[in-house]
Amino acid sequence: MQEFLANINWEHLLRLLVAAILGTLVGLEREYRAKGAGYRTHFMVCLGSALMMLVSQYGFEEILGKYAGTGSMRLDPARIAAQVVSGIGFLGAGTIILQKQMVKGLTTAAGLWAIAGVGLAAGAGLYKMAIVATILILFGMELLRVFFKGLGYRSVGLEFTVPDKENLSAVQSIFAEQKFSVTNYNVSEVPSGFRVDVVVRLKNKSDETELFRRLSDIKELTMMKLD
Repeated sequence: MQEFLANINWEHLLRLLVAAILGTLVGLEREYRAKGAGYRTHFMVCLGSALMMLVSQYGFEEILGKYAGTGSMRLDPARIAAQVVSGIGFLGAGTIILQKQMVKGLTTAAGLWAIAGVGLAAGAGLYKMAIVATILILFGMELLRVFFKGLGYRSVGLEFTVPDKENLSAVQSIFAEQKFSVTNYNVSEVPSGFRVDVVVRLKNKSDETELFRRLSDIKELTMMKLD
């Protein structure tokens, strides 16, 4: 056991630990937002990236030492790390879904790609860069949402049911107004009446409040907000 501990490279373990902590921090933000990739996914991505960087840098020292001076062995320490950047795209693509004409998961996918970079930086021993990058990622995910909250439009998905055609006509008249930009609208018959799936683009919170107020005036309308 003492021999095992004596042969441990504590600097390498520190790099893995820093990557694991930073990945978990970003993952907790995604977990708080109830996203598909939470702290465990970000933990594994960041830690795995750091491990790949360590292997890329130091995993072939024995082979290089064996052929040192012969000129018959060359090694590019960036090759394995480069594959992490492209390979993480497959994992990120799994977090992106298209639901009712709305694309979801892009921020989480970008976060996974960025946290892989943090892991590579930590694995390379660039602690300050890894920490600053993590802070900037959290800033982009949380604070930019606050700073630019009123900028541009955002899509809101709604699903609700009405008991008869009279109430359905009232719903249609609301969404027919130019103030509410409808990007997707679908009506289907269900045992309880009619189900409406709609995606509407809203400018600000007041427009959303007005829309919900007007829909709530329709009798027997049961509504669920999708996003």
